[in-house]
Amino acid sequence: MKLVVLSLLFLSPALSQQIIPNIDLRVGTGQLDTSIRLLILLTVLSLAPSILIMTTSFIRIVIVLSLLRQALGVPTVPPNQVIVSLALFLTFFIMKPVFDAINQQALQPLFKNQITDQVFFERTSSLMKEFMVKNTRKESLKVFLDLANLPKEEKERIQKPQDIPLSVVIPAFMVSEIATAFQIVFLLYLPFLIIDLVVASILISMGILMIPPQIISLPFKVMLFVLANGWELVVLSLVRSYQ
Repeated sequence: MKLVVLSLLFLSPALSQQIIPNIDLRVGTGQLDTSIRLLILLTVLSLAPSILIMTTSFIRIVIVLSLLRQALGVPTVPPNQVIVSLALFLTFFIMKPVFDAINQQALQPLFKNQITDQVFFERTSSLMKEFMVKNTRKESLKVFLDLANLPKEEKERIQKPQDIPLSVVIPAFMVSEIATAFQIVFLLYLPFLIIDLVVASILISMGILMIPPQIISLPFKVMLFVLANGWELVVLSLVRSYQ
């Protein structure tokens, strides 16, 4: 859904003229030439993964799931493909209300020629910005607002978080997601760290120094994680952190 939305956004004639203001790429009908549309579509397709990572919950989820493997002591299980796939499907699950709102308020009216390209862009960016601002720490927004050096007139127009430009919201959202993911991972690490310390202390007290403690503690950590229904608890916590 998001790929379709972004493709339509970049294929809009009005926005294309803003992106390339000094080159007239239109034919007599006022529309972009087919070859130019195809070129823009291929560009959007190549950027789609980055756009998905930047503006959705994918960052937090993939970091937590990846570092959870390190905490368990199995850095390659589940494989990277499984972690990324799980993070991707969880991202679509979390972002479904936003995608549905974009479809109803922006995409469908555009298909029915009820709104212009500019209105479509404003509604889509507004819905995405609302999601990002809601899940961005105020400290991160303030830091990037200070770094942006916005004109005084533009700063005065910012009366609420939704008025902040996308150029500020997106990097602030990404940094905030990384920070939140590491906070979650820290809490997940604690019980596994305690198990490692207990096992290491027992081995030292028994005089067994040649066996790495991780080999002994790994079955106990996996058993604890399975008995506690760990995967479902982690996924449940990630989903609820966006609600």
